[in-house]
Amino acid sequence: MYSPHTPQEREKMLRVIGVERVEDLFADVPAGQRFPALELPPAATEMEAAEELGHIAEANESVRDLVCFLGAGAYHHYIPAVVDSILRRGEFYTAYTPYQPEVSQGTLQAIYEYQSLMCALTGMEVSNASHYDGATAAAEAVNMAYAQFRGKRTKMVLSPALHPHYRQTVHTYTRGTGLLVTGDDGRPEEGPEALIPLIVENTALVMVQYPDFFGRIYDYTALAEAAHEAGALFAVSVNPLALGMLTPPGEFGADIVTGEGQPLGIPLAFGGPYLGIFTTRKKYVRKMAGRLVGETVDGQGRRGYVLTLTAREQHIRRERATSNICTNQGLMALAATVYLSALGAQGLRQVAELNYHKAHYAAERIASLEGFSLWQPETPFFNEFAVKCPRPVAEVNEHLLEHGVLGGYDLGQDYPTLEGYMLIAVTEMNSREDIDLLVNILAESTQEGSHARTFSL
Repeated sequence: MYSPHTPQEREKMLRVIGVERVEDLFADVPAGQRFPALELPPAATEMEAAEELGHIAEANESVRDLVCFLGAGAYHHYIPAVVDSILRRGEFYTAYTPYQPEVSQGTLQAIYEYQSLMCALTGMEVSNASHYDGATAAAEAVNMAYAQFRGKRTKMVLSPALHPHYRQTVHTYTRGTGLLVTGDDGRPEEGPEALIPLIVENTALVMVQYPDFFGRIYDYTALAEAAHEAGALFAVSVNPLALGMLTPPGEFGADIVTGEGQPLGIPLAFGGPYLGIFTTRKKYVRKMAGRLVGETVDGQGRRGYVLTLTAREQHIRRERATSNICTNQGLMALAATVYLSALGAQGLRQVAELNYHKAHYAAERIASLEGFSLWQPETPFFNEFAVKCPRPVAEVNEHLLEHGVLGGYDLGQDYPTLEGYMLIAVTEMNSREDIDLLVNILAESTQEGSHARTFSL
């Protein structure tokens, strides 16, 4: 442990306080509740500590050491070197929420650029300065719809094909509030038209995912129209990378667009931190949670950036706040901004198309294997698809891992009707050789499973 104070300085502070030892500061804490004496090894030098930590770290398997086909909401994408280079600049790396705009112009401008890019990507008119992650952003869409109708509408319709973690987060947010969350217990094989009968006069929000959790691509125009006819809002949770080639949700009637920004230049990082995208139409901006950066001019006519439309309830009268979330994921938002700026519209489309075509090549190869079949092969998909496996998914994944391949997501964990199905994700990071390797190992796993069954008989 490093202590910035010398023994003499500590003794001086203790004398001022009026005690003799540091232990005396804890005299009022019952002896049984004090932290026990630790049997720690002798102190190590910096070199020795670094070596030991290195040995411990070697036990971890990085996605860089494996051929990765696992997605389900977090994806292995290539991150241009410029992203990390910009993020590590001290003025960005250590910056916090910009309360004082006059000394935070760089951070505010970066957030403003992020908001502009998110609006262009989603087809919406305003964006906030980000949320914690995609699940939080989805739950905040539910909060916003409830606030928009002043609590007079209490039914929220969620698609069963919305990410399971997002749906769980919504249920956590709404527990004990009197809100009715429905639809998410439906059959995942049914399309968006199955949600239309659930939309009634009391519905505040209808929410879907695009592409959905299974990678499927649907046209939600009819569902959006049905929601609007009932006076409800229509929300879409997106994979932002897919919008490089898909129609923006704003063009088929979305009122709120949320999403997980991790595919935009943010590493997997063992689970975070990630980036929650939240955009909406201008007429709903005053019900939007979080921060909003606006562009203005100062008294001398010079361009400047400020936090704007930040309701005082968010900070002071919290019992009347739309949401108490106000801190943004500034560094992650900057990563997405640099990533999108580096790729440009054409580059983003190229990456999206690589994901699309490689996934379809993989799906075609796997579907040709004996014992494997695609789930809903007639439905268009982006970079993920579900496959029926001839053996339990856990066994297949164990076999893949033995050969240095990180397999897909076991859908039976969240969907009982999809027991035995694996959700496979393919990104631009997977070469043709990687995909062929996956196919060959899957073929071997089938043969090994067949031999095992024959032996057991």
